[in-house]
Amino acid sequence: MYKIIEIFIESKKFRYFITSLIIFNGIILGIATSKPIMADYGSIINFLDKSIIAIFTIEIILRIYVHRVSFFKDPWSLFDFFVVAISLVPAGEQWAILRTLRVLRLFRLLTIIPQMRTIVSALLGAIPGIFSISIMLLLFFYVFSIMATDIFGDAFPQWFGTLGESMYTLFQIMTLESWSMGIVRPVMEVFPLAWIFFVIYILVVTFVMINLFIGIIVDAIFTIKDDEKQEKKLNDIEKLQVEVRELKEIIINMDKRLK
Repeated sequence: MYKIIEIFIESKKFRYFITSLIIFNGIILGIATSKPIMADYGSIINFLDKSIIAIFTIEIILRIYVHRVSFFKDPWSLFDFFVVAISLVPAGEQWAILRTLRVLRLFRLLTIIPQMRTIVSALLGAIPGIFSISIMLLLFFYVFSIMATDIFGDAFPQWFGTLGESMYTLFQIMTLESWSMGIVRPVMEVFPLAWIFFVIYILVVTFVMINLFIGIIVDAIFTIKDDEKQEKKLNDIEKLQVEVRELKEIIINMDKRLK
């Protein structure tokens, strides 16, 4: 019985079924935000939602039964357990906020689809590098904000009147949202050479620093993929060694019988 359940939950068909169910559940959660639809079909939608929760719960129970203690050592499995546990929270008013977190079920796609797991693992692995670049970015951001407040604060108090307003304005410029016609060109009418400040800021903060973020994440993805390939090679070697040992035993047994 144990082996049958293990083969069942590890099969591709079961994985595809759970993936399809997660996507279908996401559609239902989106439909449930429509009050007119809920007024007409609320009972059906609630029934489907509860049925999906029941299937997810059974899936988690089966995985715990198969993997036992190792289930709780796997971060991805713990995430699935946490998401499903939230779905089982009672429907009382005091639990309204937790019930809203039911939408986290959609993030189970990250644990089901291997490619998504690789990206998430890369993001987690890149956290130290991202943190270092974030500190550097914050430093540039802070320095440019002080300079902008000192230079443009008196003429444009709505954008650069205080340090906080300057930081918010420069954040908008960093995203390249209405930075030229909306902010820089009006400033250049009073300060013709202001473009030098803003061009240097955009080159340093937007292009250089943001691309460093992307570079670290891409590098982390390639590192994880290389590790996965190496691990696969080691697994293949171990399987080959097992097959060789089994073949030797068969040959030895046959030789003994012939003698």
